Amino acid sequence: MPDAGLSVSVVSHGHGAAVIALLGQMASVLESGGVGPCRVLLTVNCPEPGLVASVRARSWPFEVVVLENSSPAGFGANHNRAFERDRKLGASTVFGVVNPDVRLLDNQPFAALLAVFAAAPQAGCVYPRQIDVAGAVQDHERLLPTPGRLLRRHLFRRRHEVPANSAGSADWVNAAFMLLRGTAFAQVGGFDERYHMYGEDVDLCLRLRLAGWILMRADSVVVEHVAQRASHRDLRHLGWHLASLLRLWRSPVYRRFKRLHVAGYSKSV
Repeated sequence: MPDAGLSVSVVSHGHGAAVIALLGQMASVLESGGVGPCRVLLTVNCPEPGLVASVRARSWPFEVVVLENSSPAGFGANHNRAFERDRKLGASTVFGVVNPDVRLLDNQPFAALLAVFAAAPQAGCVYPRQIDVAGAVQDHERLLPTPGRLLRRHLFRRRHEVPANSAGSADWVNAAFMLLRGTAFAQVGGFDERYHMYGEDVDLCLRLRLAGWILMRADSVVVEHVAQRASHRDLRHLGWHLASLLRLWRSPVYRRFKRLHVAGYSKSV
């Protein structure tokens, strides 16, 4: 059955087939008697008439709200707008941000994720474990991205910064799949829309942590994420990535987080 406390935001930027597959998986969870979203907010970031027609032609076990942009918006802006629309329609207690290139691997992913919120009132963000198409664990949870840590990461290929048995020790997690407590997301003002495609998730997680919320991994839930890593291949994306890092390092959020946690980073920064 749909969980009246969960809405999920999905953004398509030419990802029509992947979106239909993801919606189909979420529908299957509900149709098999599982717990799932009561509402999916689908943002079509560039014209995809075929996707919109396909979505509207099918009956879904959850409400589908299609938001069509007249011009493309950034990652943070799209999810912020979806969150605001959700609030106007009757806000859910949990707001999910899910990439279209994610595949659900569990029959009951949402039930286990929501159970973490119920058990931990201080949890502002709950997320699953992520693997790639080959089954390898992805580096989706990380420590504060300092210049020194990033240099070591790329020189020595140190991908996994947080041990698999250390749930709750990450400073930030990627936004490919995260569930956010609605009150926490609203308290920190959502994503900072000044970041363009990169850095929004780092900044959001740091602000959640500074506001007293914690990030919690639901170890029993695994999703497959086809990470694009476009900044490794495309100079334009690399430029956006570097610009976002510079913005992050100059931000008061970053400086405050590092200052308040300097003792914990003394040996690793």
